[in-house]
Amino acid sequence: MKIKALQLKIVDLTSENLLDTPEWQAYPYSCKYCLYWEFPEEPRDPPKESRLFYYQKKQSWLQQTSHSWGTCGKLLYMDGKSVGYAQYAPARYFPNALNYPAGLPGDDAVLITCLFLPGKETHLKGLGSQLLHSIIESLKERGVRAVETFARKGNSENPSGPVEFYLAHGFKIYKEDPDYPLLRLDF
Repeated sequence: MKIKALQLKIVDLTSENLLDTPEWQAYPYSCKYCLYWEFPEEPRDPPKESRLFYYQKKQSWLQQTSHSWGTCGKLLYMDGKSVGYAQYAPARYFPNALNYPAGLPGDDAVLITCLFLPGKETHLKGLGSQLLHSIIESLKERGVRAVETFARKGNSENPSGPVEFYLAHGFKIYKEDPDYPLLRLDF
């Protein structure tokens, strides 16, 4: 039995390829509509018919952040289909980071707010690890000295991923919280 090798490609997220962000059945249907980190004043569960508005607002945020800070996300393609999404930038670009009980992210670090592979066909293939490694390498090249994330304890259902994933990649719990501790990796 011959096993087909996966064709993987990780690219920088841009306002032009934001539309490629993976889709899934559960609400909000795609990270391209999610404004959770960027605009905490927006409803967390907006109506389905508002997707265009949310997409355009996300696209505008992406353009402004990319212009002022630089690349702030990645897309992972498997066999030509977008299957993974990651978003990151200094915490000042994510006002909702102020609302986490673990405390504020460090000023010297970049915050990963989303590292998400929604389809079951992507699980347990090391794709999340490859996406994380791509982020880390890009940040090192830019002179960033640390990366942080709010990961979820005891449950993998979280856009940034479970605590165990990050601990397996060298992160340490930087600020404790029973549900969403702040994890950190210094380069």
